[in-house]
Amino acid sequence: MNLKQELFKQCAGFVNKRLQTVEEIILSNQKALHSETKSSAGDKHETGRAMLQLEMEKASQQLAGISIMNQILAKIDTSKSSEIAHLGSVIITDKANYFLSISAGKLTAFGKDYFAVSVSSPIGKILLGKKVNDQFLFNNAKNKVILIK
Repeated sequence: MNLKQELFKQCAGFVNKRLQTVEEIILSNQKALHSETKSSAGDKHETGRAMLQLEMEKASQQLAGISIMNQILAKIDTSKSSEIAHLGSVIITDKANYFLSISAGKLTAFGKDYFAVSVSSPIGKILLGKKVNDQFLFNNAKNKVILIK
């Protein structure tokens, strides 16, 4: 398995783990909502139901975000490489290593750390379109692109 495939696999695992967590929250809230209907009446009952409804709305927003991440991952072709940084590129700089994909945080592959960043994140926007030897400022530090895979 090459570097891009490994990073892609870790990003997919990140998304699947988030999906599993959100599904568990939804299931738990559905059970709680069902038991709320059987419990006491009055203001306490209504407050409990309202809080559970808010939790369900929050969980459905998270599901929408997970769906977007899956759509982004579906656009990545790990076999494609280019001299210009694009979605799916691994960018090695003199300061850090990046995988332009989804915001999944720090990943480790083949003994090195990489930051999975979205192309819409501040660093992702900067990296998009860069070439080897391009320099850029990020967090008031000068960075240089060493390699793009």
